[in-house]
Amino acid sequence: MRVLILGGTTEASALARLLADESRFETTLSLAGRTSAPRAQPVATRVGGFGGIDGQVRYLRDHGIDAVIDATHPYAAQISAHAVAASAEAGVALASLVRAPWQRQEDDRWQEVASTRDAAVLLGDAPRRVFLSLEDLHLFATAPQHHYIARLIEPPQQAGLPTDLVLLRQRGPFDLEAERRLLVDERIEVIVSKNSGGDATYPKIAAARALALPVVMIARPDKPTGHVVTSAEAAVDWLAHVRSPSRRGV
Repeated sequence: MRVLILGGTTEASALARLLADESRFETTLSLAGRTSAPRAQPVATRVGGFGGIDGQVRYLRDHGIDAVIDATHPYAAQISAHAVAASAEAGVALASLVRAPWQRQEDDRWQEVASTRDAAVLLGDAPRRVFLSLEDLHLFATAPQHHYIARLIEPPQQAGLPTDLVLLRQRGPFDLEAERRLLVDERIEVIVSKNSGGDATYPKIAAARALALPVVMIARPDKPTGHVVTSAEAAVDWLAHVRSPSRRGV
């Protein structure tokens, strides 16, 4: 069975490792190409977009893909929408590996907003030292009174970034004590984060709780999905029950 993983997450990498040892599956991992030096993977890897829904349909058909697993980031709504539409048009089974969101704990000081633009507004007029854990840095240029420290894997590509911005190029997973030390050393007053879920970047949330710092939490978009699974292991179990297009209707 030919399997296409739409990846870029720790769950996608975990799934690739599981399928690499499975002789039943011929697996390709697709990466969007936002990271210039992605970690090596144990399965065939392609980098770049498909050229919209029509391009993805052509890829699925040309490569004889039997099943797609969308293991993209929880905020990659457009990629997921294209995956749902393309898989339906090509007649290919689709599963969505959905990472559970973080849950507010008793001592968390979360302020939840619907979008990154709303987060920039919520910071207020008084200057604050803000830690940004997201990619949409240009949206904070509308609030130039703040001092921003942003952590990214790759340098930002957007134009019109905030004028008072310090960039940290780091890749998770992160350590709780290191996160606490970063927030203290940089005198951070508020964190802005997406509710990405998972363990790799959660220590900043735990550190904010320990330091009683407020967190502006950006809600997840309403992503289209196929059959929902919640782990790499569950995705493999789902694949075991998928019939390839050539066998459907038999």
